Amino acid sequence: MPSFEESDPAPISPSPAPELPSSQVHPATVSPTKHQKENDQDDDDFIPENKTKDDDGDQKMIFDDDNEEPELKSSTSEIEKPSIIQQSKPSSSKSSSSTTTTTSTKYKPSSADMKHYYERYLPFKSIFLWLNHSPAPQTDFTMREFAFEYKSGAYHRYNSFSNVSEFKSTVLKAEPTRFEIGAVYPIEPKLRKQVSKNVMKPQMKEFVLDIDLTDYDDIRTCCSGTSICEKCWKFINIAIEIIDVALKNDFGFKHLLWVFSGRRGCHCWISDYRARVMDENIRRSVIEYLDVLHVKGSKKSNGGVASLNMFRKPYHPHIERSLEVLKDQFIDVVIREQDPWRHEDRYEDLARAVPDYRLTNALMKYWKTTTDRSSADKWLDVDKYYQNLKIQSFDLQDWKKEMIFKTMYPRLDVEVSRQMIHLLKSPFCVHPGTGNVCIPFDPSKEKFNPLTAPNLQTLFNEDEEHVENTSLQPSIDLFNKYVRELMKEELSKKRTRDESKENLEF
Repeated sequence: MPSFEESDPAPISPSPAPELPSSQVHPATVSPTKHQKENDQDDDDFIPENKTKDDDGDQKMIFDDDNEEPELKSSTSEIEKPSIIQQSKPSSSKSSSSTTTTTSTKYKPSSADMKHYYERYLPFKSIFLWLNHSPAPQTDFTMREFAFEYKSGAYHRYNSFSNVSEFKSTVLKAEPTRFEIGAVYPIEPKLRKQVSKNVMKPQMKEFVLDIDLTDYDDIRTCCSGTSICEKCWKFINIAIEIIDVALKNDFGFKHLLWVFSGRRGCHCWISDYRARVMDENIRRSVIEYLDVLHVKGSKKSNGGVASLNMFRKPYHPHIERSLEVLKDQFIDVVIREQDPWRHEDRYEDLARAVPDYRLTNALMKYWKTTTDRSSADKWLDVDKYYQNLKIQSFDLQDWKKEMIFKTMYPRLDVEVSRQMIHLLKSPFCVHPGTGNVCIPFDPSKEKFNPLTAPNLQTLFNEDEEHVENTSLQPSIDLFNKYVRELMKEELSKKRTRDESKENLEF
């Protein structure tokens, strides 16, 4: 373990947690803008009006109104009758360790698989209650946007439904590979062409976060790209631990739903009323408070993340708290398991991160002549040369804290969280590239393992007709419990808000 000097925790490094809105609704005032992630994210690229990219980076057509809806399947030859379970062949994934199991099985569900899943497994009513916040349909659901992605690559936006029956029947008819959830608008999104564009501004939406393992490719060595394993998934579990505490303790949010993205990341849906009514300025403030590294949208340096100039004493309580989590796992997760600085193309990042040119040059010269040194050796070399050269330009222990923070702190996509018009894949959808179900999980109970997540193949093998007999049922039970707690609070606070409005009437 690296040694650390004690410092009195006190504000401030990132800005203080922004003040959140009370029960007053703050409709978004920022008009929709076109945005697309720089990297090929596996799930959640914001969809421009005319074109977008799917999980593999291919362009796909966009259908944004009812007149342009793609033709729905009807031929029995296309729907291959339940031979529902298709055999898939394992494919190799990059890994530096033979003991690490990667998600190497690539299984792409057929149309028949998806139809059967929607008919027998997907909990439409639970999703309806979650988004509607009441047993009876209300505008929280009926004026909410849904988007469908089709096997052909087409993408159909601005769907909306009057009730759960229409929701389910439309999905069954359309057979999308997945559907995504958007914001609540002043009118039903499917009627948007009947009103001025100025009217179509999002009014309400869950606050969401997106964490993706591809953003850790500069530090993980076991896998890269779409491949994952238990070793690199530890970065996601660490991120969840840090973000979950910050959202609850620093902002007071209670209703957090963590969901596996189906391939290489996870999403967090915050469903509290206070979170749903935040405008984009407040959303930006919240995500920027959490996004300490500024990995996306910032000029990268020192090993692939933005420079931590704000990492000064006295540390903000959020920084101090996060460091306590990170430093306990740094040696095992980064130094031993990932060993990122063993090879020349990586150890230069470590040397250049040192803020003293003499020390940087000495380390680079030594490491070029001793090619067999591990990351653990090089981490100790920094100590040794720091002492030998009598470096006084920076504090070594503070630098170590910064490096631990840079390599392990959560890497977030700011635009996913900030933009209310951003659509995000619904829980319980099936990832079209892996066949994995995007299940909710409770990080307070146990650390999530994506390699054991339900897959369509395994579910159909367990029971093709009854979801309660499958490994998906515990995730549905967890989701239903989350929805019940949310609705209980929602109905109680709605009565309070209604009573307050009545008291103000004359």
